[in-house]
Amino acid sequence: MIPQIHKQGSRTLGLLYYLYGKGTHEEHIDPHLVASFDGMSPDPGRDMTATKEDLAQLLNQPLHLLAADQRPDKHVWHCSVRAAPDDPTLSDEQWADIARRIVAATGIDPDDGAGCRWAAVRHADDHIHIVATLVREDGRRPDHHRSGKRAQAEARLIEKELGLHQVAPGDGTAAQRPTSAERHKAKRQGRERTARETLRETVRRAVTGALSDEEFFARLAAAGLLIRKRTAPSGDLLGYKVALHDDLNKDGEPVFYPGARLAPDLSLPRIRERWSGDPASGQDDTVVTRPSTPAAARRTTASAAWQAVLVVEHGDDALAAAHIAAAGEVLDALATTSAAHTRRELRNAATAFERASRSHVRAVRGHDQALRQAARDLVHGGNALGRGEDGASTAMAIDMLYFLITVAAHWHARKGHAQQAEAAARAAEHLRAAYQPAAAQPLGALYARGRRLSRPVIQRQTALLRDILPSLAEQILAEPGWYALAATITEAEAAGHDPALLLSDAVERRELDTADQVSDVLVWRLRRTADLPADASALPETSTAGARTTTRRPTTRPSTPGRRPNGQETPGKAR
Repeated sequence: MIPQIHKQGSRTLGLLYYLYGKGTHEEHIDPHLVASFDGMSPDPGRDMTATKEDLAQLLNQPLHLLAADQRPDKHVWHCSVRAAPDDPTLSDEQWADIARRIVAATGIDPDDGAGCRWAAVRHADDHIHIVATLVREDGRRPDHHRSGKRAQAEARLIEKELGLHQVAPGDGTAAQRPTSAERHKAKRQGRERTARETLRETVRRAVTGALSDEEFFARLAAAGLLIRKRTAPSGDLLGYKVALHDDLNKDGEPVFYPGARLAPDLSLPRIRERWSGDPASGQDDTVVTRPSTPAAARRTTASAAWQAVLVVEHGDDALAAAHIAAAGEVLDALATTSAAHTRRELRNAATAFERASRSHVRAVRGHDQALRQAARDLVHGGNALGRGEDGASTAMAIDMLYFLITVAAHWHARKGHAQQAEAAARAAEHLRAAYQPAAAQPLGALYARGRRLSRPVIQRQTALLRDILPSLAEQILAEPGWYALAATITEAEAAGHDPALLLSDAVERRELDTADQVSDVLVWRLRRTADLPADASALPETSTAGARTTTRRPTTRPSTPGRRPNGQETPGKAR
C-alpha cells in the first residue's frame, strides 16, 4: 500500500472537480465519498442534492477563523493511498478506516477533537484520495511535518493487519516516481515509459565508465538529449538539466529535468565522485581506455566481479557501497552491448538493480576502479555476438555477476535496507533468466567434448573429483554438466595447470552447497582462473585428449583482499 503526499494546492473545488470527474481517460468509475472528518459530509457522487461546491465550502470553513492576510496560500492537503496490484479489492468500510488512520497518523486529524476537515473520495477499486484543509477547527495550523514518512509507517501497519502485500519501507534514497500527470501524458503519447524514466535510464548509461564531464555530456548529446548546463559567474559548471526533444509542455517548450530529480546519484556533484578517485589515497585512480574486444571485456568483467564479491562480503561499508554502485554501471554496460537473446533480461536486471545501487551508506569511490574499468571496457569493446567466444564469455560474466548481485542483496539485508535488498534479489533473478540462453551453446559444446573423452580420462577425473570434493562429488557426477566439467578439467590439465589445485581453489573461495548445478559453476570458475577460452567449440580435440601432461606450472591464485568469502548463495544455472 503506497500513500503519496501531493503538492499543496490553493483550490479545494478544483481538486474536487477532478476527483469526482471522469478522469482523463474515463478511468474514474463511480466516484463517491467513503469517509470524512464528521462522517456526515455531503457526497456529490451519490447524493443528487449535494454539489461539489457544498463539499468545498464545508471543508474550507476553518479558513474563515483567520484574518484574510493570515490564511495560508497553499491550504489544500492532498494524499492518495493505493493498494498493490495483487491485493484483494477492499470494501468502502475498509478504505474509510484506512483514511481515518492516515489522517490521524499524519497529524491532519489527530484524536484531539480539533483537527482539520477532510474527505476521502474513492473513484477506483484500488485507491482513494484524501483532501483536507490545512487549518484546524481551533484556527491553528496542523502539525503535519514529515507527513509522508508518517503515512508510510502507518501503511506498513495496515498491510500487516489486513494481510495485504507488504511494501519494503523506504529510506529516502529512491529515485522520484513519475507523477500521475507524467504517466497520463506518456499514455496519451503512446509511450511505454514516462519521459522521466527514459531520461533516467539514458543518463545512467551515459555515466557508465565515463571519465570526465566532457565525455559524459558528449554521450548525452550522442543519445539525442537536449542539455542545459548551469554555470557559476566564474564559469564553473554547477549542474545540468536534460529533456527529450518531443516531450513538450503546454507552451510547446521541452520539459527539462535536473539530474538530481532523476535520481539522487545523478546530480553533477555525485556523478563527478565516480571519476574523481579516492581523495584519501592521494593517487590518480582514474580508469583508462584499453583496446578490447567484446569477449576480452567480458572476461575482465568476470574477474572484476569475482574480486568485488570479496570486498562486499568482507570490506568496510564505504568500500562495499562503492562496489555495489559500480556493479550497477557494469550491468548497464553489459545490457547495452549484449546480443538480442540476452539483452531484455539484462536490461531488466540493470533497471531493477538501480534501486539497490544507492543507500544511506556513502560510497568511497576510487577503490571500485576495477569494476568501473570493466564497465568502460564493455562500452568500448562494442556489441557482442550471441555465439562463439562472445556468447560464452557473456555467460561467464553473467555467472560471476550473479554472485556479486546476490552478495549485494545479502549485504543490504544485513544493513536493514529492505528496498535495496529486494531490488538486488529481483536483479539476480533476471540474471538467472539471461544466463539460460547465454550458456546453452557453450555448455552444450563442452558437454559434447566431455562425452567424447576416453574412459580412462573420465575415470581419472571422477577419482579427482571424489578426492577434492567428497561431499559434492556424487551430486556433480549425477548432473548433466559433469561432462562439461570433465572436459574443462582436461583442457586445464593439457594447458599445464594442476587440476587438483584449480578445483581446491574454486571450492575454497566460495561454498557450493546451495548451487543448483554445481558443475556449471565450477566450469566457469576453472575456465576463468586457468585462462581457458570461454568457448571450447573451436578448440582442436587434442586439447582434451587422454594423454596426461607430465609438466605442469602451478596455478596462480587471484589476490584475495581479506578473508575467504563464505556467503549463502552460489549462482548455478536456474537450470
